[in-house]
Amino acid sequence: MNRKIMGCLLLITVTFGYTQRQGFPVRVLVGNEATALPYSSFWSNPVHPSFQLGTEIRYNNHQFHYWYQTINAGFIYHENLYQGAYLNTELGYDYRLGFGLNLKGLVGVGYLHTFAANEEYQFEDGEYLNGKDSGNSRVMPSLSMGLGYRINRRESNPLELMLLYQSRLEFPYSPGFISLMPHTNLSM
Repeated sequence: MNRKIMGCLLLITVTFGYTQRQGFPVRVLVGNEATALPYSSFWSNPVHPSFQLGTEIRYNNHQFHYWYQTINAGFIYHENLYQGAYLNTELGYDYRLGFGLNLKGLVGVGYLHTFAANEEYQFEDGEYLNGKDSGNSRVMPSLSMGLGYRINRRESNPLELMLLYQSRLEFPYSPGFISLMPHTNLSM
């Protein structure tokens, strides 16, 4: 399991280093992930941490709005369910209000690879044996909305504090039993 975590950290480090050299903005989000129906709750207990590092490519930079695409790598830890690493991209639209506030909307798709949080066992030859967890691959579409506040908004690439509420689907979750698993993630 340590090799998998180290691989994720290496991927995040390489992404961060590349975007810094190319002059792209860096996006760092820390959040609370939950297996929940979208818009049914804003915050969940217990907290299941998520971390995302990414960048964005801007397609325009108008005074009142702009379109952009994000490229992200992230990690989710759900204590009783799984830990997972993902790569995703989102198409985003921000509407800028004159006093530094941005209204955000994003739609995305990604790849999620999860590993069981607890030991797994397999039934073979009449007994349970400790199983090997190679993880599960899943498609992860997402829909996000949020608010951002641009600090020093007169600069060409200002620092922005943001709050995003993301709805995700995990497919296939458990073929033949539960095909879609909904998730929410509140990130800052």
